[in-house]
Amino acid sequence: MFHEESFLHYPLPLSSLPRGWEYVSLADIAIDVNPGFASGEHNSNGSGIPHLRPMNIDRNGKINVSIIKSVAATRGRVLTAGDVLFNNTNSPELVGKTALISLREQGYAFSNHMTRLRLERHVETAFVAHQLHFFWMSGYSRHRCTNHVNQASISSNTLISTIPLVLPPAKEQRRIVEKLEEILSDLDIGVTELTAARKKLEQYRQSLLKAAVDGTLTASWREVQLQQQSEPEETGAQLLERILTGRRARWEAKQLAKFAERGRTPPKGWQSKYPEPIRPDIANLSKLPERWVWASLDQLTEFITTGSRGWADYYASDGALFIRSQNINKDRLDLSDVAFVNPPCNSEGARTRVKQDDLLLTVTGANVGKAARVDVELEEAYVSQHVALMRPMDAALSGYLHLFLTAVGGGRGQLEKDAYGAGKPGLNLQQLGAVAIPIPAREEVGALMDVVSLQLSAATQQEQSVGFTLKRAAAQRQNILKAAFSGQLVPQDPNDEPASVLLERIRAERAAAGADVGKRGTRNPRTVMKRSKPVVPASSAPTSAAGDVRRCDCLGTIETIDP
Repeated sequence: MFHEESFLHYPLPLSSLPRGWEYVSLADIAIDVNPGFASGEHNSNGSGIPHLRPMNIDRNGKINVSIIKSVAATRGRVLTAGDVLFNNTNSPELVGKTALISLREQGYAFSNHMTRLRLERHVETAFVAHQLHFFWMSGYSRHRCTNHVNQASISSNTLISTIPLVLPPAKEQRRIVEKLEEILSDLDIGVTELTAARKKLEQYRQSLLKAAVDGTLTASWREVQLQQQSEPEETGAQLLERILTGRRARWEAKQLAKFAERGRTPPKGWQSKYPEPIRPDIANLSKLPERWVWASLDQLTEFITTGSRGWADYYASDGALFIRSQNINKDRLDLSDVAFVNPPCNSEGARTRVKQDDLLLTVTGANVGKAARVDVELEEAYVSQHVALMRPMDAALSGYLHLFLTAVGGGRGQLEKDAYGAGKPGLNLQQLGAVAIPIPAREEVGALMDVVSLQLSAATQQEQSVGFTLKRAAAQRQNILKAAFSGQLVPQDPNDEPASVLLERIRAERAAAGADVGKRGTRNPRTVMKRSKPVVPASSAPTSAAGDVRRCDCLGTIETIDP
């Protein structure tokens, strides 16, 4: 019935099928397999008919319409409650997501990247929807994809004829669906609560960062200093002046070194060639606390640069680290998956070499505007053309500058406004240099960072705990589904009509009606099945009834009970 490759990476046990179960293809049980249509005339104002796209099926196999586009007409492709919607085209990791259509989505249109499945009346649609989504969760769908340049797909022919589904007796299908709905609803409640907790932690993080960079967080610290009539060793203005003086002195020292290397005497007026840093535009900025001052990122850094496109010529299997935009993950430096280069022995290598306390920021792509601080010493590392490298003049300000660049109420807001102003997201070095940054007195920077570090550390630990529990919940969902489609979620009833009889009834009804429906509404899906070298796994032999599975805790483990 199926080719041997259909069972490669198959997520269900092949040793045996439960009593009364059969392997089937969608061609055996579907009466309609139809893709939707593309539309370049979407709108987001709710005018017209909602048009479901791949993003509207979430990772739990549910329809999510929090972001929905609409079209003017359905073009005859509409959804009905009970339809199964399969994501046929997406990135390789996402092809195969599947959801059951409810009354809420009845009448909606759907994209050509989705396939609508309508099943025979004897088959539980929810059972098939859950099973197809389980195949996606387990990674099986990815192995059945055809990979293209920027995406992957599963064709209708592949879907209906080469993907083995398990089919229990009709009554057992209903028992399995009822049990799944009971268990998964408990799991969904737990996941919803965890997701809300993670969102609140992110909101707290951003509130903390905003309070830090606008002076609210250290207001009481300044009040104590005022009561004690304690003057800071260095106000924000004095700190900025010292940095600017040092910045110019460092530039002059480099220029003199270049003249000396070339054996030349510095020409008259060479110091006037100093490129003055960009001044911040403070016309529409808020008033700062006392002893704070506005500065530009350009004023506070020795340089701001990016890598060049030519680095591809130096890729290697090992060597120096090559930091790309994907290595700046959630505003942290993530070196779990890096590329390597053998750097050129020229100015390009020296210019883009990363040091401890440097700041990195993505300047192109979907990840644009994310910042990371190099808080460890790297033996040798360089940046790609998609990453800006910034070296603070005062390393003690590195942590504070990173904090400001990641705050939505600070640098993040300025950068997002520039990056998404028009066209493809991206930032240039001029935009980075012009970012306006509030600089406190030097002592206040230290007090501020002490408080922020302590509270961010606690928030990060809670986020990690929530993330771990969500991963465990996802694994539990997959285990529950695997139990369902292996015959371990509910007991088999020997009095149930076997699936083989159900299939015979379907074939008889099709023959009697002269049915020729299916793909695109005109063709019997069975006619496209490949018949050469069929393989029926050993699992087709009947077995004894499987154990029952009692109600499980939403984040616990499945308890199997012998009948």
